[in-house]
Amino acid sequence: MYEYRKLNPEQRQKLIEERLQKGYPRHSPPHLIENQPFYLLTAACYEHQHRLHTVARRQPLFQELSEVLIQEEIEIIAWVILPNHYHILTSTVDFQWLGKQLRLIHGRTAHQWNLEDQVKGKLWCCYSDRAIRNNQHYYQVINYIHYNPVKHGFTDSPYYWENSSVHRYLEEKGRDWLRNCWVEYPVRDYGQKWDIC
Repeated sequence: MYEYRKLNPEQRQKLIEERLQKGYPRHSPPHLIENQPFYLLTAACYEHQHRLHTVARRQPLFQELSEVLIQEEIEIIAWVILPNHYHILTSTVDFQWLGKQLRLIHGRTAHQWNLEDQVKGKLWCCYSDRAIRNNQHYYQVINYIHYNPVKHGFTDSPYYWENSSVHRYLEEKGRDWLRNCWVEYPVRDYGQKWDIC
């Protein structure tokens, strides 16, 4: 994780030059694939610190994110907020607009939480997006999102984590649907070695 930090100055400069030649931002993840029907959006706390360590932070954060997305008629298909990052599967988005909205939300929450925690410094890392390629990828991402609290050791079951859309799926589609979705579209190694910062 954080491979960039392991590079020497010459390697860093070469990497930045290669990114700029491709038209990518210097350090942020590029938004390469646009105008797709669905995207997985991910944002993490800087250095994966556990700054979203309470429901009192996670729930209002999701409320604010959902209000902004719904206002633009962007559907939230699945979501999870963990102590150090979040994932949201959405319908298509305008990335220029989204980047501005996330900077505003992340800026407000960073200011508020730094005051509450009596600390200074960066709270959020950049966000990344992944275009959903096909039907299988779509359902794998739903499973990945719902299983994320277990993957990271925050709970023994997705159903025990309250800051997730798994409860909506359980209510609307039922446990059998969720179980069948898991069997038909297993996560396996999905999401390994992601490093958005």
